[in-house]
Parts: sequence; structure tokens; C-alpha cells
Amino acid sequence: MRIAFLASDAPVAQLARDALVKRHGTVEATEADVIVALGGDGFMLKTLHEMVDLAAPVYGMNRGTVGFLMNEYHEDGLIARLEAANEEIINPLSMTAMGRDGAVHKALAINEVSLLRAGPQAARLKISVDGRQRLSELVCDGALVSTPAGSTAYNYSAHGPILPIGSDVLALTAIAAFRPRRWQGALLPSSATVRFDVLEADKRPVMADADSISCPDIQWVEIQTERSIRHKILFDPGHGLEERLISEQFT
Repeated sequence: MRIAFLASDAPVAQLARDALVKRHGTVEATEADVIVALGGDGFMLKTLHEMVDLAAPVYGMNRGTVGFLMNEYHEDGLIARLEAANEEIINPLSMTAMGRDGAVHKALAINEVSLLRAGPQAARLKISVDGRQRLSELVCDGALVSTPAGSTAYNYSAHGPILPIGSDVLALTAIAAFRPRRWQGALLPSSATVRFDVLEADKRPVMADADSISCPDIQWVEIQTERSIRHKILFDPGHGLEERLISEQFT
């Protein structure tokens, strides 16, 4: 089994990589049967984005903080764990955003696409789904669209729902909604195209963020599932995303 070991800049992750490379050797990611990512969830997202064109699945081991997308770190028994691992397929979101300067920005998000106010005043957003206006005005600190895989991240912190893997839905969640008062959002089919239009963009600036890829001073954003991209993540048996999403609701 040809393994490419990648690690975040954290010293603990670099030490883990050194130990595993000493045992198993390493190859370039382009030549690997499997990619082992050592770090936290942020590094896993970075790895998935950078390796999107490769066929090899990614197996993460937690050398970070939360590690929701990672397996537990153990130096021993890696080959047996890789052979027994279960594969999860994740489709990212595609974001198209137009700035007030007319520039169009595109990005992919595995977790969520979020809109956030970029000034002292609340944002005013118009929300449309599949070309039909659903909310003429949402006054808020922001809003986001989350995939099932990302539903326990920022979405959950914003009091959005946890979505089971395979549910084929997206979460549209408001962030600190003021009008409509305490509006929490909606569940949408994964086939939906969500559009946010920023009202009074000159007075109430808004930024868009796709997995930490930021676009400042936007006029509108469209978000949809990118079905042509399939991220492959490996998990130890009994510890896949399905189990983690369920367990998270009982903690």
C-alpha cells in the first residue's frame, strides 16, 4: 500500500508524521493509494481541497483540537486500520459571489458557505431558492448554507440542525436573526440553488466565506451542491460521520 503522509505545521503533527514515515515510508500524493492527513479539521479541509483531483481517499488522524473529521491517532496498526476503514463520499458546495466592484468570485466549501456583516450595522439579506423569493428581508448578523458533513461546525454553533449523512438536504441557518425575530432558517433539498442578495450593500457591507476563503464587500451570492466533485474520506469502523453526527446530538 502506497501511503502519502501529510501533516499540519503543528509540532505534534510533524512529530507524528516523522514517526509514521520512519515505519512505512512515504510517496508523493499523486502516486498514493491513500493519503494520511495528520492535524485537525482545518488541515483535513485544506487537504481535501488541495487533493480534489486525485483518486486516493484521505484518512485523517487527529493531531489537532476537535478532529470531527479525523480518526484517533495511534502509531501502531495503521495498515490494518486502512484496510478495514469505511469510505464516506462528500459533495462540496459551490459558491459564486459578485462583489460590488463587479468582480465574480468562485470557491468550493466542504462545510458551509456563510455570509457575515462586515460593518457595525446588521446585514439585510433577500433570500431566494431556485429562483423564487422566499424571504424578502432577513435582518441579521449573517446566514449560512451547510452540508450534512459541516452541520456540526459553524452551523451547529449558530443553532442550526445536525443533518445525517445521506439525508440529501442542506441547512439554511440564520446567524443572530433580528427580523424575522429569532428566525432559525430552513431545511432545503440538496438540489436547491440558494441566492442571497445584499440589500443596502453600500451602507451595510457583507462578506462571504467558503471554508475560510473570503470574498469581501459582496452584492450577491449563489450556492449549490457541486455533484461533479466527490471527496472520499476514510473512517475506522463504527466511527464514521453517520455515527459522529448521531453521537453529537447526545453530548
